[in-house]
Amino acid sequence: MPENTGPKPWIAIQELVDRGDPEQLDKFLDTLKPGDVARAISRLDDRARGDLLMILEPEDAADLIEELSDAQGAELIDDIPAKQAAAIVDEMDSDHRADLLGELDEEEAEAILQQMDPEEAQEARELLQYDPETAGGIMVTEFVVYTQSALVSDVLNDLQSNRELYSDIGVQYAYVQTENKTLIGVLRLRDLVLSANDRPIAEVMVVNPVSVLASAPLDEIEQLFDRYMFYGIPVIEEDGHIVGVVERADAEEAHSERSERTFMRFSGIIGGEELREMALPERTSRRLTWLAANLILSAIAALVIFYYHKTIEEIIWLAALIPVLVNVSGCSGNQAVAVSIRELALGLIKPGDFARVVRQEVAVGIINGLSLGALLGLFTALCTRDLPLSVVVGFALALNTVLAVALGGALPLLLRRINVDPAAAAAPMLTTV
Repeated sequence: MPENTGPKPWIAIQELVDRGDPEQLDKFLDTLKPGDVARAISRLDDRARGDLLMILEPEDAADLIEELSDAQGAELIDDIPAKQAAAIVDEMDSDHRADLLGELDEEEAEAILQQMDPEEAQEARELLQYDPETAGGIMVTEFVVYTQSALVSDVLNDLQSNRELYSDIGVQYAYVQTENKTLIGVLRLRDLVLSANDRPIAEVMVVNPVSVLASAPLDEIEQLFDRYMFYGIPVIEEDGHIVGVVERADAEEAHSERSERTFMRFSGIIGGEELREMALPERTSRRLTWLAANLILSAIAALVIFYYHKTIEEIIWLAALIPVLVNVSGCSGNQAVAVSIRELALGLIKPGDFARVVRQEVAVGIINGLSLGALLGLFTALCTRDLPLSVVVGFALALNTVLAVALGGALPLLLRRINVDPAAAAAPMLTTV
């Protein structure tokens, strides 16, 4: 078997795929760290990536995909027939299954769902209805629940009888519901073990447990986990019906992924996530959409400068100073954009806080603008010996900085109000203005 110590694990994977040896392939993949697995798979050619999943047992292939990012997992699944893909997706945990299917085109996802176990497919469709950045979008639907009439002995017997199943879904708590499936309590395993067998679980459970609505955003979930040291929090619908559990690890992963998508969009990747193993047309479109819009906005800004070309011809120093004005004020504005996007993500501000944000940014802009304007004016005076030009340039930078930070703080709120991603659109709009 190839050893993990080799410099190129993808070559070892390629050899095992070519030999069609699923057992040794699975063992070798187990020796790699998750990051090394993702990197190695990205180095395989299209044929090998497709064959990789086809060779492995569905359960092993599901474990492999769950180690990868959703985008990379979707790329792998997309390379194999729907029937084989369905067998793999069937083996995945409910939350990973929904995330993976959500990355695929609607037509491709439906083709896989048609081949899956009907009950599992229906559950996946229900999860896909939730926004991926809500409790419903990241919850697992594998959990243990009992009715309030059960005894401690009933629960312990059930846990023992189904120990293999429950060990796979990582049971930490059991939940208690009424006959009409309304959540009313949570059972800690420690309390169960230390209680008399003939006691009703209603006397052992923690009543009025902390729960979260399926529609709750990631920020609310993160705040709950910061406040309580829980392994998981039950997810309920408006009527109190328990539908899943948000696990701490999944909430942290979702928050990290959202930060990565925001960074990618801010950098100009419209789809929010790009891998170099993606198809060339898809990668091109993700970048070209942003670049084309940026080109149009930049051309508008160029027309403004061209309108004053006679003035620039007469005062050549302006041609050298315009990039300085644009760059410095643009950096100031982008700082304000970043703070607004961050506070929107944390729920610290809402689109209705427009006036308050502008006031706070103008205060910063006046101080920074005057400071930067004075420095640039002094630099211009030393270089040109032209006092009027130095005053004009310094004042222009000060005014531009105030305008930039006010717009930078306000634009994300305005864009969020009209349901446009501020991370993708705020920066080029700010630069143009």
